Amino acid sequence: MSEGYGLLKGKKGIIFGALDERSIAWRIALACKREGAEFVLSNAPVALRLGQLDALSEATGAPVIPCDVSSDNEVIDLVNKTKEHFGGGVDFVLHAIGMSPNVRKKLPYTDINYQWFQQSLDISAISLHRILHHADEAGLLNDGGSVVALSYIGAQRIFSKYSDMNDAKALLESIARNYGSRLAPRGIRVNTVSQAPTKTSAGTGIKGFDGMYTFADMIAPLGNPSADECADYCVTLFSDLTRKVTMQNLFHDGGFVTSGISEQMIEDLAKVYANEE
Repeated sequence: MSEGYGLLKGKKGIIFGALDERSIAWRIALACKREGAEFVLSNAPVALRLGQLDALSEATGAPVIPCDVSSDNEVIDLVNKTKEHFGGGVDFVLHAIGMSPNVRKKLPYTDINYQWFQQSLDISAISLHRILHHADEAGLLNDGGSVVALSYIGAQRIFSKYSDMNDAKALLESIARNYGSRLAPRGIRVNTVSQAPTKTSAGTGIKGFDGMYTFADMIAPLGNPSADECADYCVTLFSDLTRKVTMQNLFHDGGFVTSGISEQMIEDLAKVYANEE
């Protein structure tokens, strides 16, 4: 692993959501290790069976603590085990958790399964509230700490194939702002990072992902950032260099959010229409 800047030297944290080496949480874990942090890794038991988290644990020296974030008891157990492992609190938390049965089953938004919809909201968004509540109640969050949750521009703009995850990300960002205001007196920051479409196992499982990825890449002046570039950005948010940044949704998308259309796309569309004529 390449030598970093020591931005997280002495800091301890929890990283939720790493699945395999393509996942953003996995890349963030490697970047945090590079910068000197210690952390525990967590994911749902079913994800642990399907993923490769043991390999990441071996590479980073981080223990794996299974946790279904939709269960209060399991979150409390995770908090207690983390506190016991470190002999105290943590300085950062990464929430990289998202799941929609409706998207997985390709149900149209106008005809979604409402029980699955509740699961989408509970796992992808309300889990942030649950984690922060139990961590704060147990005294796990150190003063001056930082919480980052991964989001997507679907919270602001509708991407039809993203279905009820558009709603889940909007709720996630609202919870980050709401809880951030409560933790701010202790210097604890809570932000969301709206990452561009990224070629992860979860992302590529969304119908129409290739089109979403290509469209964003063509519009964004800097192009789509990679998972490793997102990891570097999150490291700065965990570090002491961003102590006054909180309750923000921070777009890490190569400029996509503030761009209209690219000249290259205009030229390509003009060629298509010219050929049709």
